[in-house]
Amino acid sequence: MRANNERGVALILTLILLLVLSVMAVSLMFVGRAETWSSMNYRMMTQARYGAEAGVNAAANWIQNSYTAPTSTTGFGLTTTPVTYSGNPVVLSANSSVTSNYPTSSVQGAFASAATGTVAAGNTTITYKPSATLLGMESFQGYPSSTTKVVQKWLITSEATISGVRNADVQVSAVMEQQKTPVYAYAAFADAATCGALSFGGGGTTNSYDSSTLTTDSLGVATTPTFSAYGGNVGTNGNLSASGSTTAINGTLSTPRTGTGTCSTSAMTALSTNGNASVTGGLVELPQAITYDTPPAPTPTPSTTGMTVDNNNPSCTGFPAQCTAVPSTNPTALYITAGTASTSATQLGALTVKGDLHLVPPVGTTPGSTVYINAYSISTNGNPNIYIDPIPGTNPAQYAQIVLNVAAAGTIDMAGSTLSNPSLVPANFQILYGGSNQVTINGGTRTAALVYAPNAPFKLNGGGNLYGAVIASQIVDLGGGAVHYDRRLQVQFYSAGNYMLSAFNWAKY
Repeated sequence: MRANNERGVALILTLILLLVLSVMAVSLMFVGRAETWSSMNYRMMTQARYGAEAGVNAAANWIQNSYTAPTSTTGFGLTTTPVTYSGNPVVLSANSSVTSNYPTSSVQGAFASAATGTVAAGNTTITYKPSATLLGMESFQGYPSSTTKVVQKWLITSEATISGVRNADVQVSAVMEQQKTPVYAYAAFADAATCGALSFGGGGTTNSYDSSTLTTDSLGVATTPTFSAYGGNVGTNGNLSASGSTTAINGTLSTPRTGTGTCSTSAMTALSTNGNASVTGGLVELPQAITYDTPPAPTPTPSTTGMTVDNNNPSCTGFPAQCTAVPSTNPTALYITAGTASTSATQLGALTVKGDLHLVPPVGTTPGSTVYINAYSISTNGNPNIYIDPIPGTNPAQYAQIVLNVAAAGTIDMAGSTLSNPSLVPANFQILYGGSNQVTINGGTRTAALVYAPNAPFKLNGGGNLYGAVIASQIVDLGGGAVHYDRRLQVQFYSAGNYMLSAFNWAKY
């Protein structure tokens, strides 16, 4: 009776087992399908994100290399962020869902054409469509050219899409900013990317002072500064070679290079030292090389005609009308009055200075304003004095900023002279030179100047002082000279810095 009741159990168990296996198989199929879709979603999301980043880079590349910022902020609303124009945010757009608003239609059209595009990823095509919103804008007077410069801050937003059975949409944003930067941020900067681009030795030093704290007497002669054992920062796109037991950079060394030790073209270090030479502030690694604009050429091009300041009987014969020969105790000195604007600069030829020479602002010049002298070249011998004079008739004496712009084909050799700027304000005498020939200046007790010669090698001759700053391709101070950096320069002269991308964000939507 019991046996008859158990008939068919095996079949039932088999059916149950088949059911369980079927459920498991179906579950595994769903899990596998979910994992497949999940992997596909992740892959497509990643591809779309990279596509959106490509859009950010395309927009940033166009702004950095093809876009010309306006030379005036007139018409822009700068009191809010984002910046407005005609009451609406300033926008460049290659995305049809984002409305553009830019004063110049050709700029908008060029951005829309250049910034949008596609990226192939296997059999997948990713379409990116960026837009850029102007967050900030500032205008300032550039240097070495006195033209108006504008720097801007953009928020770049890029949308990327993959279309197909399953779609992917990703948005990436980044901030792209160009800031104004101080031109003379270092006591000495050598922009050559070579070993020994900066060479200090024989007790050569740097330190700093603040010319705004100096007082002057009625003749415009400043008191002796108090020097600080910091702030004499130097920089280079290459390497600093420092030698000598008393050689000291009282500040930092900034360079894209790293490490210390022997420098070679195949293994360029930041710093090479011997003889206990030191950099007291340590090394600062630059994110990229620093480039300096070539100064504008003197206009019109100065004549190559020789002009000589004689040491026995100085005469204005052969000099322009801005020359005056004034008897002093002994001997007579020549006075050259600068022009009030770069377009009306006093024009000198191939100048040879053997006797005393005074460079003078015009009568009535506003203190602190810029006046100009152009020259084909300047050389000295016989140890004459070159004086930077205050504005005639000011009491107490006040100074203008005299700019000496030398033609690129010319030379600057002031090794055989004493340069005297009694104010000890280096901005009161600026030397601009776009050429590549050697530039040499003697150090002295009142030698205060700014040297801007980014394409030329520079030598500080002798063991005297130079108050100010130097920008050159290579800088040599091996005679124990001291470069006293004026910290006031950090807020006086500016140029537009490199663009920087930051603050990346992304979202899937």
